[in-house]
Amino acid sequence: MGSESIQIAQGVMLTFATLFLAGALAAKVAGLLKVPDVVLFLLIGLAVGAPGLNIINVPAEEPLNQLLLIVGSSFLLFHGGMSVSFSVLKQTWLTLVLLSTVAVLVMVVVVGYTAHYALGLGLMTALLLAAVLASTDPATLVPIFLSIKVRDKVSHTVMSESAFNDATGAIATFGILGIMATGQISLLGSLTQFAIMAGGGIVIGIAYGLLSAFIVCNKTGHIFGEYAQVILLPLIILSYLTADYLGASGFMSVFTAGLIHGNMDFFKWFMHDDHTGNYYSFMDNGSLLLRMLIFILLGAHVDFAVVKQVLWPGCAVIAVFMLIARPLAVLVCALPDRKAEWTRNEIIFMFWTRETGVIPAALSGMLIGMKVPHADIIAALTFMAILATLIIQASTTKWLAARLDLLEPD
Repeated sequence: MGSESIQIAQGVMLTFATLFLAGALAAKVAGLLKVPDVVLFLLIGLAVGAPGLNIINVPAEEPLNQLLLIVGSSFLLFHGGMSVSFSVLKQTWLTLVLLSTVAVLVMVVVVGYTAHYALGLGLMTALLLAAVLASTDPATLVPIFLSIKVRDKVSHTVMSESAFNDATGAIATFGILGIMATGQISLLGSLTQFAIMAGGGIVIGIAYGLLSAFIVCNKTGHIFGEYAQVILLPLIILSYLTADYLGASGFMSVFTAGLIHGNMDFFKWFMHDDHTGNYYSFMDNGSLLLRMLIFILLGAHVDFAVVKQVLWPGCAVIAVFMLIARPLAVLVCALPDRKAEWTRNEIIFMFWTRETGVIPAALSGMLIGMKVPHADIIAALTFMAILATLIIQASTTKWLAARLDLLEPD
């Protein structure tokens, strides 16, 4: 038994070594080609996973896979929340609220009914697929807008939306799963559940955000400032677990905690200059490593037999998803916000900028691990959506911004 345990441990060590080495190579190549690194991570996953060389073999239902997806998603959502400024929320709060709620609902309905008819899925399964796809991706969008100077109002709104609607998409996904499990559909019950999950997640996230900021700031004499990166990860995990235990959204909780933590200066709390460099380096490198893990594992779990089976109707669903559902959702949410004074070019830019990434990848992996019916089809469509939005949309962001006269001098 001891020898078997050692062999299992060595297998896990080899898996992580392969993941990180392959991920570092992919990140370097992505930088040279000037494409989003997650595209290369997906392709590496295809090469080293079951579809290719089968070097990495971490079944989706394994606790290790579920652990990586939940912890990775929570860390990335916290990091995404840190990138959102209160000043942006003040200027475009109505658009952001609508994009984070109504837009997700529009995407779920339009894409869900399209998948229902195009793929022949049951309506609830099709809506579940649409809920998984509804979120945008801060892990992809934030690096893009750090490297491309797009008009602040637009770039900050798109980044903020990507951080907010990740949690909303996750809530919608698990809400639909609850309906599928009970067989009961109640509008009042669904709204109540959403309010409990979202509201509870926000309250718990505020508490953990204030705690995480307070213990590393000047108000406590920076006593834990040099250990900020050590303290942060367990607080992120505790934020998720507390919310999940109380029936609230763990994803909303960790995002809100990141939002509060990233705006600690609003409360006149500040980290010491000597500590901030290591702290933000830890967040950036941690996000990179976790993006590697999530996307390489997603590529390793792709079932090409299923992708081939749903390829053409799946392409039709993705086309509606990108070219009809997203523009419709943006119009519904941006036009009522008179205070934001959106221009035609800004709205067109938001039509096109909605990459799919980390949270949909993590959610589809969780559904496979939970053995949800047709989870393999959901995972295949998620893979197709990620590839399509990253290769087609992310790679043309700068070109489109220039065409629409939204680029600003560096």
